[in-house]
Amino acid sequence: MEKMTDARWYAVQTYSGHENKVQKLVQRKIEEEPSDDAQELFDVLVPTQEVVEIRNGKRVTVTRRLYPGYVLVQMILNERTSHAINNIQGVIKFVGSGKAPQPLREDEINKILGIEVESEAKAQEEIPFHIDQVVEVTKGPFTDFSGTVQEVYPDKGKVKVEVSLFGRPTSVELDYTDLKGY
Repeated sequence: MEKMTDARWYAVQTYSGHENKVQKLVQRKIEEEPSDDAQELFDVLVPTQEVVEIRNGKRVTVTRRLYPGYVLVQMILNERTSHAINNIQGVIKFVGSGKAPQPLREDEINKILGIEVESEAKAQEEIPFHIDQVVEVTKGPFTDFSGTVQEVYPDKGKVKVEVSLFGRPTSVELDYTDLKGY
């Protein structure tokens, strides 16, 4: 019989917003399968990433789907497994050229799995400002000053802003939560 070493990862297109539902239904099929050598479905994954957003002036960590509308399934592709996945409610089709589903390349799946592991370790800051944007400082010693964004540092959660101090342009590095965009 075929073994897990023969299994490949396939992308399955789903209706938008149905990714978690499809994941649960595929997981149920995996658990219903016999656990001996006849197993053909191995794993299902909705790639996500933790990002930090600002809501009502506070940092909130949220989980975002990396590929909205897609679920990844590790399986041995044959007529039986293809039929089982295609008949799950919310599934549109396998991703691939023509009629045959194309497995993900090894480097693609490693990148996806690496991103997921990395995102659990550290959430990436998503800063809502861009270079040359005019902003107003809302906290700290420069409160009510206006300035222009010079640089954005997502890894530090900081923004370098050029403000006018005593009539001279001065660059200051501020936390992006202390700014308001126009």
